[in-house]
Amino acid sequence: MAKIIDGKAISAQIRAEISEETAKFKSKRGYAPGLAVIIVGQDPASQVYVRNKKRACEEVGFYSESYELDEATTQNELLALIDRLNADENIHGILVQLPLPKHLDETSVLLRIKPEKDVDAFHPYNVGKIMIGDYNFLPCTPAGVMALIKRSGIEVAGKDCVVIGRSNIVGKPMAMLLLHANGTVTICHSRTKNLKEICAKADILVAGVGRANFVGADMVKEGAVVIDVGINRLPDGKLCGDVNFSEVEPKASYITPVPGGVGPMTITMLMQNTLTAATIYGK
Repeated sequence: MAKIIDGKAISAQIRAEISEETAKFKSKRGYAPGLAVIIVGQDPASQVYVRNKKRACEEVGFYSESYELDEATTQNELLALIDRLNADENIHGILVQLPLPKHLDETSVLLRIKPEKDVDAFHPYNVGKIMIGDYNFLPCTPAGVMALIKRSGIEVAGKDCVVIGRSNIVGKPMAMLLLHANGTVTICHSRTKNLKEICAKADILVAGVGRANFVGADMVKEGAVVIDVGINRLPDGKLCGDVNFSEVEPKASYITPVPGGVGPMTITMLMQNTLTAATIYGK
């Protein structure tokens, strides 16, 4: 029977630490770390996420601003807002909620955010720093996964690690972080041959493929650590991950549930990145 990695509990622990650090920061510097969140359009999932970010800022003692822009916002209007926030000394982190409406160019929007305020770590400059292992910020979801692994006392060094998924937001940075922790890393994706066999050899398996219950017991080695990054909604409205929890849990040594596993960590690591940005680059 696997040990359940409780993302809510670990997230609460880290947020308490961030609150403490923030209180020290404020008494020393005389201002709070500041985060600006921009959302364009009416995507309900994005709106929930933005509300949660605002709540998290209040919880840890940050200053926050949120900009809910109309669906018809032009590229130039969005870039002008980013320029203004780049120049604002009260704002240490800028986050543009993705996906953006189709008429806006995501790449040029992400490039416009100053690398030192890019608390999502999506700017090519920060991506390059992660690649060479000399970084200040990490993408929030992979950083959250690493924190769960570390705080659960799981050793990565020397382990066979398999990441399913090669997205820029999760799969690729996840593989780099496991590599920096001295894991031996394989990335699998839609074109991978013998996917089941490769996954079944993993000591640590991270699923970020975006397909409900994709990973079954036949893809998991006895005693493996299984980290489920997926969040999928079933036809009956229930949330589930990329891992078939009931099938895999009896075989794994550690497993993250969905919900309540990796999810709570993402916003917590955003708070960590914002505090880091204010500490290093704040005036």
